[in-house]
Amino acid sequence: MVRRAWLLLCAALAACAPVERAPIGTADLVRVDKSERTLSLYAGGRLLKTYTGIQLGDAPEGHKQFEGDEKTPEGRYTIDYRNPNSAYHLSLHISYPAAADSAFAAQAGQSPGGEIFVHGQPNGLPAGRMPGDWTDGCIAVSNAEIEEIWAAVPDGTPIVIQP
Repeated sequence: MVRRAWLLLCAALAACAPVERAPIGTADLVRVDKSERTLSLYAGGRLLKTYTGIQLGDAPEGHKQFEGDEKTPEGRYTIDYRNPNSAYHLSLHISYPAAADSAFAAQAGQSPGGEIFVHGQPNGLPAGRMPGDWTDGCIAVSNAEIEEIWAAVPDGTPIVIQP
């Protein structure tokens, strides 16, 4: 009886202990599927992890064309730098606009916009996710997810964003 109580106590204490996440590895590709609401990390063609329920711009369908259209870009870009002091819980910059994006917007006499990131939730808000699509074109994940993505995705990693 004492042994059983001891085992139950040990199990309860272990359940309350902080969970240490094992590193998932280093990604060499980030793939975002806007329609499936997923962000997947790959290394050497092997799937490392998929994050579901990503949040996009307020107008999630279609490719970003102009500043203020609140669309998330589509195409092949690069994670080119990171911002640990972002207004959101960590952020990884996406190299949008590419030359073609800038040229298209210029032909229309508009700005293509920019400052597109993969990031966590706004700083200062309670834990969890804001509801729905709320970014101005970025890709938002939970704070725990961006911490894991931040550790796995080095600068220079390609990101492919699919419709």
